Amino acid sequence: MLHHYYKQNKHFYWSTFALAGPIIVSQLGHTLVQTADTIVVGKFVGTIPLAAVSLVHSVFIVVMVIGLGISYGLTPLIAQAHGQKDETSCGILLSSSFWLNIMTAFVLFFIIQFGATYALEHLDQDPRVVEAAKPYLLVLMLSIIPLMAFNAFKQFAEGLGFTRQAMNITIWGNVLNIILSVVLAKGMFGIPAMGIVGVGYATLVDRVLMLFAMSVYVLRSERFRTYIASFSFFHIDLRRVKSIFKIGAPMAMQYVFEVGSFAAASLIAGKIGAIEQASHQIAITLAAMTYMMASGIASAATIRTGHSYGKRNMIRVTKFATVSYHLVIAFMLICAVIFAVFNQYLPRIISDDQAVISIASQLLIIAGLFQLFDGTQVVGLGVLRGMGDVNVPTLITFIAYWVVGIPAAYLLGIYFNIGVQGVWYGLALGLLTSSILLFLRYRSIIRQRMDRFG
Repeated sequence: MLHHYYKQNKHFYWSTFALAGPIIVSQLGHTLVQTADTIVVGKFVGTIPLAAVSLVHSVFIVVMVIGLGISYGLTPLIAQAHGQKDETSCGILLSSSFWLNIMTAFVLFFIIQFGATYALEHLDQDPRVVEAAKPYLLVLMLSIIPLMAFNAFKQFAEGLGFTRQAMNITIWGNVLNIILSVVLAKGMFGIPAMGIVGVGYATLVDRVLMLFAMSVYVLRSERFRTYIASFSFFHIDLRRVKSIFKIGAPMAMQYVFEVGSFAAASLIAGKIGAIEQASHQIAITLAAMTYMMASGIASAATIRTGHSYGKRNMIRVTKFATVSYHLVIAFMLICAVIFAVFNQYLPRIISDDQAVISIASQLLIIAGLFQLFDGTQVVGLGVLRGMGDVNVPTLITFIAYWVVGIPAAYLLGIYFNIGVQGVWYGLALGLLTSSILLFLRYRSIIRQRMDRFG
């Protein structure tokens, strides 16, 4: 029976997988920048700087996902316009998204620059960790500006179904980032050792070059010529900006509620100790890689369901949604097995501190348990986003992470004194809650749309 089902729906599986593959690599690239930074610092700088990286990333990841969430508002609009063969709207949407992203980046930079430095000193963290974190945070925040501009062009191309070039740029960008990080952190070729600040400068340079490459590709490629005929750097359509923001802002909040819960978990781990915080950083870095790959499948689900929804073809919407759920379940089960089997070895990629490795290996077992929940909830968000449903899912993510997950993490980790493992059990409970509620929301919405469109 399974073979018969696959044979009937083979086209949906392969078209979704073909679209998701390059997006997975591109999405993973955002996390691999932080992963490379963590590995370089853990291997070449030390445990206290590694804890500082954890502290900074717990702040920066929230900022990054706010920006990325807003920029992702462009993708379903481009997919729907493409489904309706409205090429003029695509160029206008790109112009509007570019300036919305730039303005968002500057707002985020100033809020964090003037607010986070004060906050870091009042979060009951190790003073040595805070002192190392401040200059790294400043340089990393500067990189949000080219990252947001890059994402305007990336989401435009992906909304039209062209995903490979962003993948290639991301791969080469990460190779460059790793090389520069090692050179600047250690001090090589006559360059003085800069420690974690050098790692931050490497990320900034990498993101500027990625912006240049992606913008040239979109603006000069023949395949986009008809779509960008209405594009101009000097034009902004406030109505389109509002449309993008109307979808992007709830998406940003969805990411904030989830990623913010992991950032809050890092702070809870920091209250337990610097070793526990460094261990948490290793485990969350590895778990974030699988999450970003799952979010690539979710982005493909958004594009495929958005394109079908633009044509009012609800049968295809259902097919692509089901296929996306199947793909992410299979993928995350594989990741769970890898975490469980290699839990003693994976932390050694990042740190040589035996105390850190010991705790991180235990956390990876728990991470393996919640992989399935993490994957299905992010695909649920992607499917609903393709149909334009973003407000109720935002409320769901808030309840799952901040009403269920973080209180449970604090109670288990601090109040019941289970330690950082208790913090991760709380996170797993939040992910399970989100996964179930989002699937129920999808089933409800699809029934409503079937009744409306047939």
